[in-house]
Amino acid sequence: MAKRILIVDDSATMRQMVSFTLTQAGFDVVEGVDGVDGLARAGQHTIHLVLTDLNMPRMSGIELIQSLRATPAYRYTPILMLTTESQTSKKLEGKAAGATGWIVKPFHPQKLLETIAKVLP
Repeated sequence: MAKRILIVDDSATMRQMVSFTLTQAGFDVVEGVDGVDGLARAGQHTIHLVLTDLNMPRMSGIELIQSLRATPAYRYTPILMLTTESQTSKKLEGKAAGATGWIVKPFHPQKLLETIAKVLP
């Protein structure tokens, strides 16, 4: 059975690019348009890994990670931030919230897949 990855990003173009890369690699993909939508979708599906943007309307990536980590089902699920932000302070904030890793946009498809392979059980 394919591993299911939740992509949460307010950019439709970014979701399409990431979704295409992951689908080509054999993953099952679920998309969320922002943190609130992503959280709802995480409750509807069994998700094996979450990829989230940082800056989104309604609920940021940090808030989404905190909400997921507060849910027993997602306490140990790998969560990667995929964002244009590369400051150490933002990375530390993400790590404190429970992010497993950080990928800076624009991403290289092969690098994304390698990072996912490292954290996905």
